Amino acid sequence: MESGASAEISVVGNDGLIGISLFMGGESTPNRAVVQSAGSAYRLRSHILKEEFNRHSELSVLLLRYTQSLITQMSQTAVCNRHHAVHQQLCRWLLLSLDRLPGNELRMTQALIANMLGVRREGVTTAANRLQNLGVIEYHRGLITVLDRPKLEELSCECYAVVKAETDRLLPPKSELFSQ
Repeated sequence: MESGASAEISVVGNDGLIGISLFMGGESTPNRAVVQSAGSAYRLRSHILKEEFNRHSELSVLLLRYTQSLITQMSQTAVCNRHHAVHQQLCRWLLLSLDRLPGNELRMTQALIANMLGVRREGVTTAANRLQNLGVIEYHRGLITVLDRPKLEELSCECYAVVKAETDRLLPPKSELFSQ
């Protein structure tokens, strides 16, 4: 926004890519991507991606399925932000983030999480304290460790399950992608 305010509309990690507008014909987007967690990434020149996509290869099908999955995530995020409590949004966001990272830890300040969710930092503090008191997470100085994922899933709203089910339906497991 002109004021500098922003809100997260999707989480992308080791499951996907940024820049779908490139192969969808838009060439650019007014949005920005923010790296939230350390890790590795690959960069591909735009003309190579477009050439491969235009060959209507298996990659094209995979990219379109990923795009559909991403649209589902964006739609559910909008619904979640409008209709669910901050603690439910935090649970959804933690689960989506963990699905895209190895392990059960996230390095993230409450201020950054609040910005991602589009809520006040105090709301995130209250929600994180609630999850910590329930033994679901441990939170110290920007390090969140998920201790009880099943309980986190239980405390999340239905939005996480909708996104997870659609992603699982559309995209092959990573083991299948890398075994070919």
